[in-house]
Parts: sequence; structure tokens; C-alpha cells
Amino acid sequence: MIYAADGRHSVTTSKDVWLPNHVIEASTRESYTYSLKRHLLPWFGPIRMVDVSPANVREWVAYLNDSGVSPATIRHNKVLLSAVFATALNDQVTFLNPCRGVKTPTVPVKPRRIITPEQFDVVYRGLSDDVLRLMVETAIESGLRWGELTELRGGDLDRPTRILTVSRAVVEVNPKYHPTGGRFLVNEYPKDKEFRRLKLSRQMVDKLTTYITARRLKPHDLLFAMPDDEERAPNLRLLKNPDELGFTMPNSHGRQYRHGSLSGYSAGKCRCEHCPRRVRRLSRRPARQGDG
Repeated sequence: MIYAADGRHSVTTSKDVWLPNHVIEASTRESYTYSLKRHLLPWFGPIRMVDVSPANVREWVAYLNDSGVSPATIRHNKVLLSAVFATALNDQVTFLNPCRGVKTPTVPVKPRRIITPEQFDVVYRGLSDDVLRLMVETAIESGLRWGELTELRGGDLDRPTRILTVSRAVVEVNPKYHPTGGRFLVNEYPKDKEFRRLKLSRQMVDKLTTYITARRLKPHDLLFAMPDDEERAPNLRLLKNPDELGFTMPNSHGRQYRHGSLSGYSAGKCRCEHCPRRVRRLSRRPARQGDG
């Protein structure tokens, strides 16, 4: 790791030196970049790393807490700050990690909400086609995360033994953090970084086998791929260019945003015809095989 040549090793250096050389996933890099710019650099940026003390970190934690930042976000940012100082400590830039021993607000563990069979039936009957129903059934029986479920491929199911191998997961990232500028990135391992094998019921395997055979899916084909654009064309509507729609009314801070944009909907609180439509379109955009 290389630090500033003038010897003033500050946390600001982490944005241009520590983060680019830190081995992390693309989605984590996106999260870290936001946290550095939003919560760490405004407070610690001008301070030399050797001058940051545990008292400074405690004051920063108290400031975030008083500013209404959630306990989970505070804990996440402290973990990131600690990682920066741990590297600096290993590289002998500083003589201590000021985050060690500093407590953050308690993050309550919320109980998971488990839907009832009746609620599941309502959702199941409301699905538009048999493929979606099969995908939901697979999710219920396997307990897979969404990114793992949507990355299942024909070869992941061993039909004679009824063993399903979970070996990949797809994540959505900002294109500027994607190696090739795409939107979806396939990790060649699940979220817990360890392949999992689980056994499905005979009934579930029979349904999946019938589905794979009928669709003539090959081992590398996605089980639950979204339809091509041509198949979805009747349901799509052409959206106007946001640059041609003008700006929203000023919000409480006097700021305006372009109509038909995410900022117009979220920060501008605009509910015109175009802003909600843009949000709906982005939230429904499907992941495709080629995006990884």
C-alpha cells in the first residue's frame, strides 16, 4: 500500500489508495465508496491518521447517532474505518487502531416474519404464469437467497440423487463498479463463499425435471431466465428522455431535479406521470445471462 508522498497520511488517502487496492467484491466496493464519501471523509478527511484517537472516533459515533443515522449504518461505517486503520497499522503508518474498543449503538435483531400457508396461497394464485409459480416453489423448499435462486442452472440439479448444488449468485451493481460496465455481475460462489448442497423432495425434483425437459435446457442454461425483449415488447412503454421533461418543483431545501429520474422521485418527492414510471421501469428490469 502506498501513502501520500508528503508524509501526511490521512483517511482521505484511503479513497484513492486503500480502496482501489483492497480485494473486495464489486458490490462491496460500491458500498465502501459511498460510505467513505458520505460519512468518513467529511469528519476524518483533514486529520492525519496518527492524530486520530479513540476519543475522536467516539465523538464521530455520537455525531452520527445524534444526526439520525441508523445503528446498523453506524456499525457498518465503523467497520470500514477500522479496516482502513488496520491496514495503516500493518504498514506502520500509525501505531494504533483508534476504532478498537469504541462501541456503537446496539443494532436490534428483528424477528423474521414467516408468512402463513393462507398468505402464501394468495401470492401463489396471483402469479401470472407457471414458471413464476415453479420458481416460488423452488425458493420455498430450498430457502435460497434471491441472487442464488435466479442463478440456478440446469446442471446444478443432480436428478438421480435429488441434490441441488448452490455455487453462484448474481448481484446488481452500479455500472461504474462493474468490470465491463454492465448492471448484473455473477459471483462464482454464493454469498457465504462456500458451495452448498441440499436435497430436494421427489415431488420438487419431478417438477423441475419436467420443466427442464420441456424447455430443453442445457446444463449451463438458467432455470428461471427472464423472457427476451421481443416476448415482453407488448408490455413495454417508451419513456421520454428526462432531459426533455424539465425540472420538478423545489423541495424543502430549494433543490430541483429532472422529471423522469430517480432523483426526481426520491429527493424531489415528485409524483408526476414520469417520475414513478421511471422507478417502476428500473425496478422491473430483468437480469440476463450475458450481464455477468
